[in-house]
Amino acid sequence: MKTLESNIRVLSHATTPFANREEAGALLAKELEGYRGRSTIVLGVPRGGMIVARKIAQELGAELDVVLSRKLGAPGNPEFAIGAVAEDGKMFLDLRLSHEFGERTPYVIEERNRQVEEIKRRIMLYRQVKPKAEFRGKTVIVTDDGIATGATMLAALWSAKQSHPKQLVVALPVAPEEPLEKMSDIADEVICLRVPPLFMAVGQFYYDFAQVDDNEVVRILKESQEKK
Repeated sequence: MKTLESNIRVLSHATTPFANREEAGALLAKELEGYRGRSTIVLGVPRGGMIVARKIAQELGAELDVVLSRKLGAPGNPEFAIGAVAEDGKMFLDLRLSHEFGERTPYVIEERNRQVEEIKRRIMLYRQVKPKAEFRGKTVIVTDDGIATGATMLAALWSAKQSHPKQLVVALPVAPEEPLEKMSDIADEVICLRVPPLFMAVGQFYYDFAQVDDNEVVRILKESQEKK
């Protein structure tokens, strides 16, 4: 196995599943103890990532929010991110792919419009409950219940970085090695509990991997607001 970047912290290469997302969040919170306090914001990638984010925020006494950025998928390969759209509609393209995809490329315009519509739908659902948090000068921890390609997480990081957080941290229960290295170019620290040698899908690393719907995300955000 290659040596990981110095800002990547992998706890193990175990394949043992987590009981559920709450357990994964609690274990991550222990590794994030140094970020405790109200100057920290925990962002969950909807939908399953919000369960993990809630637990981390509870344990750290941090603010909880949802990240609504969306990846721009490549033609014929939607899991490969060529860029992202932020919650405010601003688009970011991967500069490494600028020779193939420009802002005025018909495909990019169509894909951006499609993702903006999904962001608008989620804003209508989530932001009436929880206004977007202010990131500037704060530590922002972005989490999910796990990643496969990492494209959605990269979109979240690209978006969060534009709001000038003091520190940007990725915290994941489980992931393959390669996406972590890509994230380390954007985030100040990447923490992953388990990087198994054979990775098929996130769900294989949970005994309970029940689907999470929009209503559950709204409920989590509402509860976090009520506890302020």
